Amino acid sequence: MAASLRLSRARRALLPLSSSIRLPLSTQSQPKPPAPSPSSTASRLPRFLSYLVAAAAAGGTTAVLCDSGVDHRVGGKDSTELVVKGERRRVPQEFIDELASFLGDNLTVDYEERTFHGTPQNSFHKAANVPDVVVFPSSQDEVQKIVMACNKYKIPIVPYGGATSIEGHTLAPHGGVCIDMTLMKKIKSLHVEDMDVVVEPGVGWIELNEYLKPYGLFFPLDPGKILVTWPGATIGGMCATRCSGSLAVRYGTMRDNVINLQAVLPNGDVVKTGSRARKSAAGYDLARLIIGSEGTLGVITEVTLRLQKLPSHSVVAMCNFKTIKDAADVAIATMLSGIQVSRVELLDEVQIRAINMANGKNLPEVPTLMFEFIGTEAYALEQTLLVQKIAAEHHGSDFVFVEEPDAKTELWKIRKEALWAGFAMEPDHEAMITDVCVPLSKLAECISASKKLLDASPLTCLVIAHAGDGNFHTIILFDPSKEDQRKEAERLNHFMVHTALSMEGTCTGEHGVGTGKMKYLEKELGIESLRTMKRIKAALDPNNIMNPGKLIPPHVCI
Repeated sequence: MAASLRLSRARRALLPLSSSIRLPLSTQSQPKPPAPSPSSTASRLPRFLSYLVAAAAAGGTTAVLCDSGVDHRVGGKDSTELVVKGERRRVPQEFIDELASFLGDNLTVDYEERTFHGTPQNSFHKAANVPDVVVFPSSQDEVQKIVMACNKYKIPIVPYGGATSIEGHTLAPHGGVCIDMTLMKKIKSLHVEDMDVVVEPGVGWIELNEYLKPYGLFFPLDPGKILVTWPGATIGGMCATRCSGSLAVRYGTMRDNVINLQAVLPNGDVVKTGSRARKSAAGYDLARLIIGSEGTLGVITEVTLRLQKLPSHSVVAMCNFKTIKDAADVAIATMLSGIQVSRVELLDEVQIRAINMANGKNLPEVPTLMFEFIGTEAYALEQTLLVQKIAAEHHGSDFVFVEEPDAKTELWKIRKEALWAGFAMEPDHEAMITDVCVPLSKLAECISASKKLLDASPLTCLVIAHAGDGNFHTIILFDPSKEDQRKEAERLNHFMVHTALSMEGTCTGEHGVGTGKMKYLEKELGIESLRTMKRIKAALDPNNIMNPGKLIPPHVCI
């Protein structure tokens, strides 16, 4: 969202406690629900459980648990709505007072602050409501108290990190409490000999790597960097969305780089998922359950990360191609050859044109592959020359590579600033950013089919791919004030997702589900998998306070 993005801002001064914190007018105007009848058990329960109680009262032998009010929800099967609606309840004043008693100034009901936290900074997704309260805990103990209070009053919780998510993860369609984790940014302990580090969830991956650099170590995940003035994704959010990035082709995704974590569950229990041992066969793998759960099962409060040695040498290379299929074929052939690249990135000709426009460059406007090779100087150069040969066999041209630090930074900057270069083409537009992933052998076919449709569309569409692991994105620019353009963007996104699913791929390789991808999950995973997820959610969060309306489609019943 080019015009509306707020990429760097100081946090507003929060309300002092010298005067009693009162609910905002927008909250006070909500009608107070009628007092429950003593004989009505269902009226005292969250609506998440309403069907369960109704079935039991009817004497049925099978209890059915569904999200109520499906017609008022967005993201379910075949949904085409844009604004996520929810059932907002009045937040009691005594609840606000209870939070204020231990949070002090780290709580606000300021409307502008609530609106900022309820409006995704990098996504076109919107919600009908915003959080009622924003809190800034500084410790695990405070997070625990917040969660216990929310569970007591049955107030929804939305965890909030670096605000870089794409699929509406931080929307607050039901109002409630936004837990901003940015004050929890301690690097608690570094174990150089074990190559691991223990951090709080508010630590950004960029600042973590700055801290690790003097020790010759780094954390190898690099989700899209926004701008130098923005802290980027935080470790807690990266765990919640199971993110990856351009280095995943060599080092794996977030699930492969977390040794253990701690999280506050919906009832206030603090769970630690394991030890610091590099491997363990003890018990259920709870860390992998919470990683990718998108805040629906608990609030992450501590993470132990696996680290890597900084490479002694690297080479960055770039090559041009006549067609995007040729470029994708080279990426596939490179991986099949056994060459251990650390990055393989593909940019289509529209993306290169955007880079030329934004940065005053004069690059050939054709599909382009970028590589990074690491290791010893001799090894990295050997791998580079082998890939150069593969590229030549697939009609590649203008193969160049650089080894000097400044030259590598300049060349890699082309990829790092791709998204923002795209906005330069349509400054007043928003972006619908796709994220599909297919088996590597299907990448060329999937991109080619998608590209044919994208090129025929009246909208500006740019393709970027982490080509080494079959993951590609399309940036579809559209005018949010024109409904026909939004529908066209949705049509293109829908086509690419279903094309990927038809090739045994996924609707999201790294951005996560949030509200935007729920409608595709039944086709990808099957209804029994979704029911299993729903059962886990209901067992851990019977009051449905943890990021409700996300990840699990509302039409799924158990």
